Amino acid sequence: MLNISNVIANELTLTIEQVDSVLALLEGGATIPFIARYRKEKTGGLDEEMLRDIQERYQYLTILEERKQTILETIEEQGKLTDELKSRIGTCTKLQELEDLYLPYKPKRKTRGTVAKAKGLEPLAQFILDNPGYKGNFDDKLAEFIDEEKEVRTIDDALRGAKDIIAEMMSDSAEVRSAVREFVVRKSVVRSEKVKEKKQEQSKQQDRKDVYQVYYDFQVDIKKIKPHQILAINRGEREKVLKVSLEFDTAPVLETIKSAYLPYRSSFFQEMLEEVIADSFSRLIYPSIEREVRGMLTEKADKHAIEVFATNLRQLLLQPPLGEKTIMGIDPGFISGSKVAVIDSTGKYLDGTTIYPHPPQNKKQEAVDAVMNMVKTYDVAIIAIGNGTASRETELLIADMIQEHNLSCKYMIVSEAGASVYSASKLAKEEFPDLEASMRGNISIARRVLDPLAELIKIDPKSIGVGLYQHDVNQKELAEKLDQVVESCVNYVGVDVNTASVPLLTFVSGLNKRIAGNIVKHREKIGRFTSRTQLMDVSGIGEKVFEQSAGFLKIPGSENPFDNTFIHPESYDAASTLLELLNIPRHRIKESATAIDHTVIKIDIAQLAGEIGTGEPTLRDIIENLKKPGRDPREELPKPILRSDVLKIEDLKEGMKLKGTVRNVTDFGAFVDIGVKESGLLHISQMADKFIKNPLDVVQVGEVIEVTIIGIDLERGRIALSRKEN
Repeated sequence: MLNISNVIANELTLTIEQVDSVLALLEGGATIPFIARYRKEKTGGLDEEMLRDIQERYQYLTILEERKQTILETIEEQGKLTDELKSRIGTCTKLQELEDLYLPYKPKRKTRGTVAKAKGLEPLAQFILDNPGYKGNFDDKLAEFIDEEKEVRTIDDALRGAKDIIAEMMSDSAEVRSAVREFVVRKSVVRSEKVKEKKQEQSKQQDRKDVYQVYYDFQVDIKKIKPHQILAINRGEREKVLKVSLEFDTAPVLETIKSAYLPYRSSFFQEMLEEVIADSFSRLIYPSIEREVRGMLTEKADKHAIEVFATNLRQLLLQPPLGEKTIMGIDPGFISGSKVAVIDSTGKYLDGTTIYPHPPQNKKQEAVDAVMNMVKTYDVAIIAIGNGTASRETELLIADMIQEHNLSCKYMIVSEAGASVYSASKLAKEEFPDLEASMRGNISIARRVLDPLAELIKIDPKSIGVGLYQHDVNQKELAEKLDQVVESCVNYVGVDVNTASVPLLTFVSGLNKRIAGNIVKHREKIGRFTSRTQLMDVSGIGEKVFEQSAGFLKIPGSENPFDNTFIHPESYDAASTLLELLNIPRHRIKESATAIDHTVIKIDIAQLAGEIGTGEPTLRDIIENLKKPGRDPREELPKPILRSDVLKIEDLKEGMKLKGTVRNVTDFGAFVDIGVKESGLLHISQMADKFIKNPLDVVQVGEVIEVTIIGIDLERGRIALSRKEN
């Protein structure tokens, strides 16, 4: 059996000690964010990504080892377990390889081969394979197997059954399957074509013309097919619009099988075995291998799409907050009106109304008066406009109002993806029991500007609008990955324990929904937390939970300034000793950041770590936190674009340079909001003057970039953008 730690260490180029330390910490209940931040000495400073790689590989190999045991026991019960087979199974590192070895011994449903074996024809099949130089009368040999009781009535019956057995033997061969699979993966072409539709389906197919037209006569080398192409043709196949196949030259594949089963070209049974090989390949081997290869392609595409989605989600969640401002959220609409809500700098709902400036009501002046009144009453600094129906019409209304009345407030367009999901959720009803669902949505839009992370974690990540084919990929894997991203972001930023909602607290290292709820209840009953030690008074928080969570729960205004940093309580003594050595009072660390920086430059970190009794990585983290106590890591990112005027697509001209916000990144490019109704497409070929393999290497969701307009299609509402200098 495998030494799992050794395998992981070799695969990930780590030491066995690192792997063992990580596995021991995980086994002890430590979370990935906690290990990454607070156990650097034990892991050698491994980051979250590497820690998750170790965790995922350990889970895979553990399942593999359990499967090996089951297979070994099954084969042993059959009396067919040889030392060679046992050794081959023991050294397997892939489930596919393991299942190939098990296939000949796997209990089968009724097949032509199993029926022939039941008729006693297996010895005949083996005779044919073992006697290439046979010179006797083969009909006499076949006659030996005629048995009326077993329904082998003629020599043709006997020969047919023997062929079926040999065909299955070939199909069950691990070597044959591996060789065929490798060939198909290397040499085939993926082809898709339009399914000939029935008359009643023609209109339905016509509706999909724009979606699948590029795949109506499509082919690409299997090694060059892109993940989004795989997902697209898979969807087209499911919807019965496309027919998909793998095409390749079968001759080399058949030769591979022949080399195993026809080693002697002058075999007495050569013609017969060539016929069996062709039958085995077309009837048994290839259909199975095709499913496997298509599955491998889909799995690879799924993984890629999930990674892209996860990267986009992380970038969206980590957008800088525009806190300490009063914000107005507007959820635009036509017939049902536009919902307006005002929140204060803490996210508290202050006021709201519904305006009807657009058709069919056209109460424009009344709408402007209502918005103006709230802007002045609450000193609104930012107006957040949802990007859905009537968004640009509302933008024009607000821009004109700001210009006409010379207002100091600005506006921005905010993705409203998922706002309706939140507004109808149980959480929204609990937060705003007296408001109707339509009003809750625009509060969410406003809060997304105030603190994107705190608001967006309340919504199912799949509904946030930064994915590609998110409904086509493996939903379980997608959900797990996105939960990891949310957990990572929440713990990267940290939370204010006195203002955080239950959903936000739920993702903090060591906490769950029940404990998060208990923290909020304790806060409501007892009042604000004034120190981290008070967390131990919350029901459900024992020593282990406190250890895992305390460093991520910040308390601004605490008497102990360490409580508003990522310095863990277990390191408070070391931090205090460091301040004493630097002759800096604890309560003056905010004003002493520059002094700390200048002093530390001259210090031998290794020697200092020894003096204060901590590891070097932990000491470096303590120093960083003392230099910037209470720092929100998102503050260093560029702020979103705030506007006071508006553009229409008709205002655009080719060659015009504009600043825009990246809304979504895909395999083929990025969609950029440049301030008009439709987002422009920055195709991967236009992202730089050099070749770009992956758009995520050069742009990210939320990034503000300068682009040049290179194409405008007014009829279709499409805008082509470029970042090339030439």
